[in-house]
Amino acid sequence: MAEGNLKFIADVMLGKLARWLRILGYDVAYDPNADDEALVQRAVNEGRILLTKDRRLVERWRKKLRQYGYLLLDSDDWRKQLRQTVAHFGLDIRNRRLTRCPDCNGVLETVSKESVRYRVPFFVFTQHEHFARCSQCGKIYWAGSHYERISAALDELLRETS
Repeated sequence: MAEGNLKFIADVMLGKLARWLRILGYDVAYDPNADDEALVQRAVNEGRILLTKDRRLVERWRKKLRQYGYLLLDSDDWRKQLRQTVAHFGLDIRNRRLTRCPDCNGVLETVSKESVRYRVPFFVFTQHEHFARCSQCGKIYWAGSHYERISAALDELLRETS
């Protein structure tokens, strides 16, 4: 599977990793309430690579997981998990950033400034020209100071993997 087409599913222990992979622009399904069987079934049905720390889950479901694969992560630290995932799959950490909603995994779509006039704070509306809306949850995004902090954090965090 080409790097651009990779889709992941993260187990219940990997919520932070799922969020940061979404920030990098990757399609990551995450359900904190899913049991192992539901997780594996969704991975298979949707052609997703399973990201997990659960060795027993992999051992039990290895046969089903073979088709799309899995990555058994070895750290409890989400930063190390992110580095390991990026390195293992050779993920593009520059060009896809902030193209998915970190909350729900929806695709971010560019929208006109006028369309968000009453959906963002007045100051934000007057200070920014470019906006995006999540195709799933409708949340509005713009390149403010939070965006800059996220980009700087990613640069620092992933410096050694690029």
